[in-house]
Amino acid sequence: VYVLGKGLLCRMKVNFVEEPDTMMNDFREIAPTFVLFAPRVWEQIAADVRAAVMDASPLKQRLYHLGMSTGLAALEKGQHSSFANMLLFRALRDRLGFTRLRSAATGGAALGPDTFKFFRAMGVPLRTLYGQTELLGAYTLHPADKVDPDTTGVPMSEDIEIRIDQPDSQGIGEILVRHPNMFLGYYKAPEASAADVKDGWMHSGDAGYFNDHKQLVVIDRIKDLAETARGERFSPQYIENKLKFSPYIAEAVVLGAGREHLAAMICIRYSIISKWAEKNRIAFTTYSDLASRNEVYALLQKEVETVNAHLPAAQRIARFLLLYKELDADDGELTRTRKVRRSVINEKYADIIDGIYGGKPAIPVDTVIRFQDGTTQRIRTTLRVVDLGGHGPMAEAAE
Repeated sequence: VYVLGKGLLCRMKVNFVEEPDTMMNDFREIAPTFVLFAPRVWEQIAADVRAAVMDASPLKQRLYHLGMSTGLAALEKGQHSSFANMLLFRALRDRLGFTRLRSAATGGAALGPDTFKFFRAMGVPLRTLYGQTELLGAYTLHPADKVDPDTTGVPMSEDIEIRIDQPDSQGIGEILVRHPNMFLGYYKAPEASAADVKDGWMHSGDAGYFNDHKQLVVIDRIKDLAETARGERFSPQYIENKLKFSPYIAEAVVLGAGREHLAAMICIRYSIISKWAEKNRIAFTTYSDLASRNEVYALLQKEVETVNAHLPAAQRIARFLLLYKELDADDGELTRTRKVRRSVINEKYADIIDGIYGGKPAIPVDTVIRFQDGTTQRIRTTLRVVDLGGHGPMAEAAE
């Protein structure tokens, strides 16, 4: 729709990257005026910037942190810092290919507020789209003068109706939508159509609410919202996005449904941590070997504790471990837009999850990984579980 249809309607030139690995170089060469990236791409760009800063000289690192802190402070006041722009952002936008951007958007999944603010402070006019294919794509967008990273904006036109179905005491319920251009139903699937469209309203399957400024806040898929054994509701995706703002974390799966406390399985960002390990003279051979190093665990523990410090007590991670492999869409663990398939994770890593909540300090793993080219590798390792001071039955079991 966006590549072919939009190009034909607006008579605009459509460019394609030469190779996936050359995307950012091609992007800089093209310097587009509009860009729509999935959250995963924005997260990767932000992580690459922070990784490059790690390799910079101490002086450049100090200048970067000064410019970024100044820019974020100005953003909190609804302003842009000329000083930060001159010191850092103008050159950074040029390096990334953002020099001609007049509009930028993200959609398809939730983008963490920290990553969102990172780009807004840089001067990237980033806004959030929200919608579904059945409803002709996106139908909400941030107003240009009221961009809130915690929301998905307001309806794009007056004929788009959005309501919250069966809201709870906090106003949270299922998002229902209808407008004149929505689909007629699924092809040759009347039962599926009847299940998702009732009385002309499309049931999105997403949980959300309207904030005080009438902007739509999307929390998570209804089926993915979870509740601890103590009756405390939480959104795994929200906490995962907080964790993934760290340049060292590629993926995270937050657990805790029906449990006393929350826990996390974390995948390291190999490209960055391998560089960090080389810089700190830490020897390693493979991804699994690197993820098992005590120094890496210490590094990641600081990142998790930083996230915990900004979360309510009931949503803090009590235990975590580093997985022996990256989560992969080809293994069914992620969707193609990099969303976690929780049912697959819960089934595939059931023994590891049971070990985490069984209070084990270490979990042995003996498994075989199959690569895209058909080759296999046997992995035998031990996953260390870090206890961050949880309380209750789980912490007692760990003792």
